[in-house]
Amino acid sequence: MNADPKIPEELMRAIGAGMQERAKKEQADKVKNYRILNACAKKGGILFTGSSLMEQFPVCELAMDAGITLPVYNRGIGGTTTDDFLREIDTVLLNLEPSRVFLNIGTNDMTDRIYGETWMAHLCDNYEAILRIAREKLPDAEIFCMAYYPTNHHLPDQNEWQAAMLKERTAENIAACNARVKALAEKYGCRYIDVNQGLCDESGEQKAEFAIDGVHMYASAYRIVFENLKPYLL
Repeated sequence: MNADPKIPEELMRAIGAGMQERAKKEQADKVKNYRILNACAKKGGILFTGSSLMEQFPVCELAMDAGITLPVYNRGIGGTTTDDFLREIDTVLLNLEPSRVFLNIGTNDMTDRIYGETWMAHLCDNYEAILRIAREKLPDAEIFCMAYYPTNHHLPDQNEWQAAMLKERTAENIAACNARVKALAEKYGCRYIDVNQGLCDESGEQKAEFAIDGVHMYASAYRIVFENLKPYLL
């Protein structure tokens, strides 16, 4: 008789806890590395910061190819929530004293598993705190609040982890969050920018050829994002 192929629930919980612990360790290591790099970074450059959607943006290479002469830094960290960002805001934002900041943070807050039904309010409260601190500490910096990217809910062979990640990241929720971020940007003298043109299919979802898992994107998508960003960089 064949054994039951299902993994026991207790083991699944243990695996999940182990993965979370490893992810937190990786985040802590990246923060430490960024602190080291910040010590020799040039002030007044261009900073891209946020979570994995920023970390995976090859903006430094694309900026170099485009002939941008100002130093460009990427301080994105995968798995970062707005809570994490606020805790490490010196390292991932303030210490670089950038002249321009491009911010994409909050997608990891889009889950009822952590924050329950109030996740959107939590995200927006923390986003406002980030902008308030940035404005106080970096009064002369141009701050660009980037619209959240579209997602794709219809990829084949979607696993349980991807489904959970996408559950609250619907087009409606993303649009609602973008509207709130736009309002916060205006409140704090920042600029809201939507650089998503060319990323969506006819149904408004992230194009399948750009999609890694329904949330994260291949470099081909980021090339489009970069082209849309050029007016704010040059």
